[in-house]
Amino acid sequence: MLSAGLNIVGFSWITSPAATELEMIVLDWLAKMLKLPEDFLSAGQGGGVIQGTASEAVLVVLLAARDKVLRRVGKDALEKLVVYASDQMHSSLQKACQIAGIHPENCRLLKATSSTNYALSPEFLSETISQDLTIGLIPFFLCATVGTTSSTAVDPLLSLGKIAKSNGMWFHVDAAYAGSACVCPEFRHYMDGVEEADSFNMNAHKWFLTNFDCSALWVKDRSALVQALSTNPEYLKNKASQANMVVDYKDWQVPLGRRFRSLKLWMVLRLYGLENLQCYIRNHIKLAKHFENLIAQDPRFEVVTPRIFSLVCFRLLPVRNDESHGNKLNHQLLDAVNSTGSAFISHTVLSGKYILRFAVGAPLTEEKHVNAAWKVLQDKATSLLAESL
Repeated sequence: MLSAGLNIVGFSWITSPAATELEMIVLDWLAKMLKLPEDFLSAGQGGGVIQGTASEAVLVVLLAARDKVLRRVGKDALEKLVVYASDQMHSSLQKACQIAGIHPENCRLLKATSSTNYALSPEFLSETISQDLTIGLIPFFLCATVGTTSSTAVDPLLSLGKIAKSNGMWFHVDAAYAGSACVCPEFRHYMDGVEEADSFNMNAHKWFLTNFDCSALWVKDRSALVQALSTNPEYLKNKASQANMVVDYKDWQVPLGRRFRSLKLWMVLRLYGLENLQCYIRNHIKLAKHFENLIAQDPRFEVVTPRIFSLVCFRLLPVRNDESHGNKLNHQLLDAVNSTGSAFISHTVLSGKYILRFAVGAPLTEEKHVNAAWKVLQDKATSLLAESL
């Protein structure tokens, strides 16, 4: 309410020094909570900026990477530029490629399988890059994910980062969902290898008690963003900006105007503090683990891919191992549970199987709610299985 009511339009430092400087401070705080490398802090060549969403974050770093490589190889090489990610990557990367003029056939979404728990295989990536180099294409951007949308898979950052570096590619890490969990020391290892990244993103509005929109993006080289996104019309010129004494966040994003988002994040960090935020995350993961244990006790169900954070991917096993029937059965179970109005679950498809997703993430969720949701699932499963006999 404060952020909206103050109605600050902080596109450049001169329009609101407080909004700009608070953003630099809170993103340095959050970077330190995540134990990000010092290269991402505002004291050096890098720094943080709050975007609206992870979709905007991946777009602006893709544009920065594109312009950086085109300055080296010539602007006519646009049609040769290639982007890489796993097929579990969020669809925002495809949209970013469309906007950035990357040819659709040069957006390589590499198949991830159950053998790697749906993480991107470094070997498969290396092979694909080699093939592309052989035919004269230019690999320039790699996006890895910490906590994919479908199943919260974690890509192996260290191995992928080394491949990116050896090929002169920009390496972006999307931790929109699971980045929040990495403020807990016991989950920080999922970010190991982030030191190889050129940019890193997490959404405070997903799992960090901050209301939408608040997507934190850090870059190691802010000049790459500024060169790709800067404009300098006469009516925005001022002494502080022209002397390069300040940060103008208008040059780190797509729009000109911007809200006072840093006030929201400042409020959360000051109000809760690190320990309370860690407890909040740990409680959700504990509740998801409890749900996973409930599933394990009922032989009619299976956990499809290992639970890492607070999402459980599971399904009702098909009668007589009939997979096509299994997909229909789980679709029916999803509809039956959601139509009760007492719980809401979502779905995905992994390796051709229709999978149910149980996500714990609301501030007021308790163990009794998880138990109640499980009872609804069991009851509806019993009815559906009786019908299918």
